[in-house]
Amino acid sequence: MVGTANMVEVAALVGDTARATILAALMGGQALTGSELAFLARISRSTASEHLSKLVEARLIAITKQGRFRYYRIVSPRVAKMLESIELVAAIDVPPRYQPRSMKDDALRFARTCYDHLAGQVGVAIADALVTNGHIILAEEGGEVTDAGARFLAGFGADLTSKSRSRRLFCQPCLDWSERRLHVAGHVGAEICRRCLELGWLRRVRDSRALRLTPDGKSGLRDHFGLDLDNPELLRPRALASAGKGASVIPLRR
Repeated sequence: MVGTANMVEVAALVGDTARATILAALMGGQALTGSELAFLARISRSTASEHLSKLVEARLIAITKQGRFRYYRIVSPRVAKMLESIELVAAIDVPPRYQPRSMKDDALRFARTCYDHLAGQVGVAIADALVTNGHIILAEEGGEVTDAGARFLAGFGADLTSKSRSRRLFCQPCLDWSERRLHVAGHVGAEICRRCLELGWLRRVRDSRALRLTPDGKSGLRDHFGLDLDNPELLRPRALASAGKGASVIPLRR
């Protein structure tokens, strides 16, 4: 069957260590050059070129030429969701191998990009805050932005009327492989991520999907989303004094 043959082909491509590393690097949402991907995968530039050609041919990644440079990126949110699902199965359903946790692991668990949206403790905490305050409805079956949520997110600077909305799911749940809880994907999740980066609340970590929280981000997440980073032992959300904020204080564990 054609479907089975295609599945075997995709599984074989993703199952190679070097190609899996390349795809994981591109899950950060940024377009990277072949040289950058070769460095991250610890392979030669010529070997990376062979792997990249196979991934482009299989339509898992796309290539954009700019001057003498070629940039590679994940071709679509569907591919990103497939890769995230593999990570989820590996983290939850497959017996774990002993690997001492590192500072890099902790950074990824705290905040990272999942293709074009936020994941990790920060991503899950933002989703919790939006749900707690009735701004979104999020379940494994799907997601929805309420009228109050549309106003709240517009006030945050998220563009919910973008043309890209018609080309992808608007508000989508994504099961976080490290937190094992839902964060926000789809167009809404992408806009929240874009805005946090634009405001300088989060900064990209070089050669990693991890994101670093800035001092402005700490205060911004507290004031706008009600995330209390100084009280990790807080067990229950409480309403902010200002009704204009419309958020609850949600504990964020580090």
